[in-house]
Amino acid sequence: MDNQDSVRPLEQIDYRDVALVGGKNASLGEMTSALRAAGVRVPEGFATTANAYWGFLEANGLVGRITDQLQAFERGDQGLASTGRQIRALFNDTDFPPELARAIKDSYREMAERLGQDEPDVAVRSSATAEDLPEASFAGQQETFLNIRGEEALLDACRRCFASLFTDRAITYRNNNGFDHMKVALSVGVQRMVRSDLAGSGVMFSIDTETGFPRAVLINANWGLGETVVQGSVDPDEYMVFKPLLDTPGTRPIIEKRAGAKGRKLVYSDQGSEVTRLVDTSREEQLKCVLTDDEILQLARWAVAIEDHYGQAMDMEWAKDGTDGSLYIVQARPETVQSQRGGGELKRYRLNESGTCLVQGLSIGDAVAAGPVCKLASPDEIEDFVEDGVLVTGMTDPDWIPIMKRAAAIVTDHGGRTSHAAIVSRELGLPAIVGTGSGTQVLKDGQQVTVSCAEGDEGFVYEGELDFSAETLSLDDIPDTRTRVMLNLANPAAAQRWWRLPAQGVGLARMEFIINNTIKIHPMALVRWPDIDDPDTRERIGELTRGYDDKPEYFVDQLARSLGRLAAVFYPEPAIVRMSDFKTNEYARLIGGAAFEPEEENPMLGWRGASRYYDADYREGFALECRAIRKVREEMGFRNVVVMIPFCRTPEEADKVLAEMAGNGLERGVNDLEVYVMAEVPSNVIEAEAFASRFDGFSIGSNDLTQLVLGVDRDSDRLSGLFDERRPAVTRMISQLISTAHEQGCKTGLCGQAPSDHPDFARFLVGAGIGSISVNPDSFIAVKLHVAEAESGEPANPRD
Repeated sequence: MDNQDSVRPLEQIDYRDVALVGGKNASLGEMTSALRAAGVRVPEGFATTANAYWGFLEANGLVGRITDQLQAFERGDQGLASTGRQIRALFNDTDFPPELARAIKDSYREMAERLGQDEPDVAVRSSATAEDLPEASFAGQQETFLNIRGEEALLDACRRCFASLFTDRAITYRNNNGFDHMKVALSVGVQRMVRSDLAGSGVMFSIDTETGFPRAVLINANWGLGETVVQGSVDPDEYMVFKPLLDTPGTRPIIEKRAGAKGRKLVYSDQGSEVTRLVDTSREEQLKCVLTDDEILQLARWAVAIEDHYGQAMDMEWAKDGTDGSLYIVQARPETVQSQRGGGELKRYRLNESGTCLVQGLSIGDAVAAGPVCKLASPDEIEDFVEDGVLVTGMTDPDWIPIMKRAAAIVTDHGGRTSHAAIVSRELGLPAIVGTGSGTQVLKDGQQVTVSCAEGDEGFVYEGELDFSAETLSLDDIPDTRTRVMLNLANPAAAQRWWRLPAQGVGLARMEFIINNTIKIHPMALVRWPDIDDPDTRERIGELTRGYDDKPEYFVDQLARSLGRLAAVFYPEPAIVRMSDFKTNEYARLIGGAAFEPEEENPMLGWRGASRYYDADYREGFALECRAIRKVREEMGFRNVVVMIPFCRTPEEADKVLAEMAGNGLERGVNDLEVYVMAEVPSNVIEAEAFASRFDGFSIGSNDLTQLVLGVDRDSDRLSGLFDERRPAVTRMISQLISTAHEQGCKTGLCGQAPSDHPDFARFLVGAGIGSISVNPDSFIAVKLHVAEAESGEPANPRD
């Protein structure tokens, strides 16, 4: 056997060599040779071939001895653990054939010469392959060894890689999937060790792993070596980048940037025989993001290049070298869950009652499940697991899979969206909540709980078995309509779940929802941070804004990225963002808000909407809102964002607001900026011509307009029977506004619940010539069908 048969440099390997070196090493070779021009960096290295593995077995007479052990296991003469242990001992007690040992040493020396080092550190990775099924990946079944130095240490690591073909989990995996153990070989990949122990590393997907949204890159990062992210033993940073705007000059489309707790990191060990060890991170490391914005964008561009080259969504591992500051891709494989889901229907889960939240963390999937808590510390406790129970543990690895397959849901203390628990849960279609921090302490064995992943990025474990439902929304045969049907969205964390709907944009993005649920702090409390005296308020604001010396910048960043996620869902279709429309009592409930808000007898008709934006007591807060809009449009590149002004009572007030916006760099018409006004006050209809000369469009807020036309408190239970958008007084106002707006060349739309609740109201709007209707996602299909019927000639009388 010559060197070419047993060992090959990565640059001489490509995708056609999967049967020879396994999927992992074939992918590394393909990237090394084909993606260098795109700037993708892959560490230097080489791989042993399947021929080398079979030669090792033959030279040491292992084929028959391994077969004997496997047959004894199949007969039931010995258990799995004993079988695996004895087979691994066969490998570890034998030597490499001289020719193979020489070929590996020669390749290592050549690498050392190229790097200018005597004994370079290398990573030694397993890449299994089956001759008759070259597409089989065997992902996660074999071992990786890091920080290997010297020829003898390298040979020992290669031997241990061969032996890892017979770990308990690898034997079980092949049995479950029908693979012949003696037809699976193992290739060993040897690469220069990227010194990520001195920097950071992690995992990257060219698709959103939760929703299947194909136009996002998801990156997880931790300090040190990458195993902590893959295994889910830490809560990593999470970044998300919008792919279509990556190559637009001057844009930085990072739509999510969350610093994880990052409590520990894996580094090289200087203690005895240990190769690596876990150490606590510093407070500074915990507060700081692992990657800069430039590095996030560079990785995202590489993800797109790799995805384009392979023609499918990809799952990648990356590392940053702390000695030279460079980023590297150390592994790439096809993403196998979201990219293979059918797009013809959506399944939507809904909690039908509320409950006491026990713990929360990152939601994996979008389902809901209930069952008894089954708390386990080790996969060896499989006999204690209750079928269809809720598995609660610290973290998982491949040894947990047999238990995970029997679970109704999974809850872990540690891990991010790319951890083992998260990946396997998606494959199994199970709801999982990872990174709870305290699940194993709070939840009790046998306790009945409900696990909800149907509420956005955050998942919740509720006490007891709550009522929930699931419905399937079919996307087949949805008709096209002249009237645009758009979505009302507020929660950026959940918005991407609806990307498959054929909506024509976001008709209403509620800024106040983001402020209340994501930012949580009154903007004026950030502007006046130095003057805040209350110690509890200072502590709460300080904790939320950790890492921000400039407290107002926290508001701008969080709001801009949240709006970017909303604008990305249907880009380049418009995303109409309503500026904040809290009432004073709602603003007062924000952290630090009570000091900046007056008490009003009737907040519904008080200091809200446009009247706040130019007022001396809030204009600095409105300036932060404007800065966020500028960032999302100009820096991030979402020029599809349209601004909408709520509760604007007079044309003169509109002038003041538009002047305030212009003073903050948002001038109507500049950089294609459109500005709409909410039509929710009767004066908007009566003086429609004056408003039309100041705005690009009207968006009818049917709830407030009905309230003010009929004089009915929209929140009054006693008067609920009188509240009806279909009353002639309301429909005449709407018809009049649409007619006037069209005469003035102004766009029209309606964002309210009425078209969802009343099909006849949707038909009325179409008959009146409305330009767009914006509805909640779960009503989209029904409203779209009602609109199509109306456009085909159905009656348009709202009182049918």
